[in-house]
Amino acid sequence: MPFVELKTYIKADIKSCFDLSRSIDFHQESLEHSSEKAIAGKTSGLIELDEWVTWEAKHLGVKQQLTSKITKFNSPYYFIDEMVSGPFKSIFHEHIFEEKEGETLMIDRFGFESPFGIIGKFVNWLFLTKYMKTLLEMRNIALKQKLEFRG
Repeated sequence: MPFVELKTYIKADIKSCFDLSRSIDFHQESLEHSSEKAIAGKTSGLIELDEWVTWEAKHLGVKQQLTSKITKFNSPYYFIDEMVSGPFKSIFHEHIFEEKEGETLMIDRFGFESPFGIIGKFVNWLFLTKYMKTLLEMRNIALKQKLEFRG
């Protein structure tokens, strides 16, 4: 299973980082280049434990739908969202928040499994892991900018 871990330091309090990270509205805003839109389940506001959202977006030139559910939740330190249906075999995204000397360390641990056996593994190696990492980095940059430059 491909795995991406990102660490992002944000000059903002932990609660603000946690809440913005689980905001449906911000998620759509931060990934607008892919026309990401919440179309079912929790479609706006802050997602909570056991809630789910279906996203529709265009990635790699293909319109797709993916439903994820919040399976673990400990505000403002931790939550996990997992894919329950969509184009992958599985997706697991762990969001961790730690207070560090007046800043918040946001850690993303993201694992996914592609369908199609050996072909899927080749696609992961060829470009998909890098694509997924880039999406997470873009989202984290947008989150950091929104929190550090609000005012």
